[in-house]
Amino acid sequence: MNPQSSEWSGLRLRVPASTSNLGPGFDFLGLALALFLEVRVESREEVGGPQLLECTGLAQDWPRGEENLLLRSLAHGARALGISVPALRLCVTSQIPMARGLGSSGASVAAGLLLAERAAGKPAGESRLLALGLELEGHPDNSSAALLGGCTLAVPRGDGTLRVVRAQLSSELGFALAWSEQTLPTRESRAVLPAQVAFGDAVENPRRLALLLEGLRTADAELLALGIEDRLHVRYRLPLIRGGAQALEAARATGACAATISGSGSALVAIAPRERAQAVADALGAELRRANGAATACVVEAVHGAPRFDYSRA
Repeated sequence: MNPQSSEWSGLRLRVPASTSNLGPGFDFLGLALALFLEVRVESREEVGGPQLLECTGLAQDWPRGEENLLLRSLAHGARALGISVPALRLCVTSQIPMARGLGSSGASVAAGLLLAERAAGKPAGESRLLALGLELEGHPDNSSAALLGGCTLAVPRGDGTLRVVRAQLSSELGFALAWSEQTLPTRESRAVLPAQVAFGDAVENPRRLALLLEGLRTADAELLALGIEDRLHVRYRLPLIRGGAQALEAARATGACAATISGSGSALVAIAPRERAQAVADALGAELRRANGAATACVVEAVHGAPRFDYSRA
């Protein structure tokens, strides 16, 4: 049975941002980070479709109609779960910048699917939600991390479902992010990728991934430095990001164990010992400001748990 109107009012859902790829984990590694998309249900109408009452923070420029990804994901999830689209009135605020490679789309997809599951009144199951996220996004890295939390490695099976492995993260690591006003839509960053790569490059990436995962588990600086190297996408995308190469070099010089493009860009991500993370973020931000005039830099925690509904207004 669907939740009653009184059960919706004041309900809140917070879904994390995510970085993806982390160098060699192209299109399947995601890491949930503590920048959040928050959706709050103000009230519920008895007729009509869902509505976005208010969009604030970095969601203020979201489209409001059917092209809105949160609403599309809610509708997609409702159809897949065999229910009518619930007539919800939603207030949204976001800390996640759009078109920067920090999982704004993945968070919207996850939020819409979780709202649909809530409306169905019974669990859809982790594997079902992951598969629906893949259908909507076309790649599993960000939506899987947003739905599950933590560091996920998601690989599609032949039947459209996903097998997800969760990698361990050392508590000694800090994560620094920086992005400028330059957006880089995924379609543009994919357009520069080659149709073929050299055999040696294809062989090298799995080796690096093994080192990266062990480095994330143990906080071994050398493993992280070797493991972050990529041969499939970073070298093609980095020239698209103004000041990107200089910012990554500054991060490494300031103490980052690893630094690379976040997702498809234009944001950058660096991994450092916790005590050096703020200095690394400052170095990233300074170089991006030098090239772009303005930039945001911050240190964020990894988010380990899956999103949950609550009634808190805090």
